Order: sequence, then structure tokens, then C-alpha cells
Amino acid sequence: MKKISKPIVALAILAGALSAPITAAFADDAPDATKVNNEAKKTDSGSGGFLQVIYNPKDPDILGTILWLVIFGDLALAIYFIIDNMILIKPEKLMPRRVVDNVQAAMSEGDVVKAMQVCEQNPSAMSSIVMAAFQHVEEGFEAIQEAVTAASDLEQEKIQQRLNWISVCGNLGPSLGLLGTVEGMILTFAKLAQGSAGDASALAGSIGQALYTTAGGLIISIPAITFFYSLRNKANRLILRMTAVTMELLNSLRNVEVAPEEGAGEEMQA
Repeated sequence: MKKISKPIVALAILAGALSAPITAAFADDAPDATKVNNEAKKTDSGSGGFLQVIYNPKDPDILGTILWLVIFGDLALAIYFIIDNMILIKPEKLMPRRVVDNVQAAMSEGDVVKAMQVCEQNPSAMSSIVMAAFQHVEEGFEAIQEAVTAASDLEQEKIQQRLNWISVCGNLGPSLGLLGTVEGMILTFAKLAQGSAGDASALAGSIGQALYTTAGGLIISIPAITFFYSLRNKANRLILRMTAVTMELLNSLRNVEVAPEEGAGEEMQA
């Protein structure tokens, strides 16, 4: 089965998130009989519902519609980054079992070169940490420990950079909701100033804009922040586990003596 590229997945999620406002925008093109029935239902219920808040052809709010498109876009990006990080932050992705087993077998044979080849052929976070350790074998076990710690911090930072996008989308949600609330209240007071206080339907759209955008921002923010901290903690546990496994694999190098460089003895004698 062929892998689907991430841009295609992102576009699919974005298209799904934007389908609601687009449907609302084109709902006015329905047949006349359908329009009559819809208008009758709206009259009976007293409001046009959520879709009319997004786009109301009788009282268009271009700024509000654009704001809703941005909110749906933020939702789509949050979903995309959550799925992307859920796929990435897994033990089989960060520390494949075959890498651990093959490196362990090579180290039991004392073949460091073979262990390095295993890491090169199976790129992963675990492979990068082990390779960093092997590059300092000749410098002693303390240098190996420092290299493992530095490589672990680097891999953790790489994962954190991808996780931060979830936090960005989650933090944008309430800000966009607050902006929608302010915009809706401005429209409400503008209509009150125009003498529309007696017409409840004239104010319903603006008040609905204020309330719905606040709810929309919170709906994005709460799950996004929850997934961010959950995935971050999972990533930290995996990084600590990889560091411990790497040091266990390299434990056989603890008593390795560092050979002096050629010519060092001659210089000391001189």
C-alpha cells in the first residue's frame, strides 16, 4: 500500500473543515420551493441556526465569514498536527525493535562497525543516539555518556518543535474566539444604534456570532492542549527509555582503554 503524502492529508482535512461554511454559502442557490420550506422552518424555529451565523445572505457579514474560515482552518491544522505527532511518537517509530536487537547482537560479538551499519540502514531517533555514541568510542566511556546525553537532547528538541505546532493551534483558538466575540458585539451595538432594538431577528445573528465563535475557539483549544501535553509526556518517556537502552547496549565499552595516538610516546620521550 502506497504511503499518502502529508500535504495531501493536510488538504483533505482542510477541505473537510471548510465544507460547512461552503455549504452554507451555496445553500441560497436551492430551488424556490426548497427556499420557501426552509424559510418557513426558520420562521417557526425563530432562528437560522449555526449555518446562518456563519453566512447569512440577508445580512452578510464578510469579516465574520472570513473569521469563521480562519477558525475552521485552525481546526484543520490542529487535527493534522495531532495525527502527525500521534503517528511519529510511537516506540516502533522512534526506537524500532529490530535496531535494538541487531545492535545488541553486534555488540555481543564486539563488532562496533556492524552495529554502526545497522544504525545507518535503519534511520530513527534511536539510531541517531547510538551513532552519536559510536563516534566517540575512542575518547572513552565518559565521552560516550556525554555524546548520548547531547544526542538525546537533540532528538527531544526535534520532536518538541513538531509538537509546538499543536500548542500554537490550541492557543490561537481562544484568541480567534475572542476576536469573533468582539466583532459580534460591535455589530450588535451598531444595530442598536440604528434603532433595531425592537427587531430580535436583527440582533440574533450578531449575538450568535459572538457566542458561537467563543465556543468554536474553546472547542479547538481544549482538545489541542490536552493532546499537546499528553504527546509531550509520551515523547519524554520514550527519549528517556532510548537513553537508558543505549547506555545498556554500550555498557560493554565501559572498560575499554583508549589507545594513545601514534607519535604521542615519541614526543613524551623527546
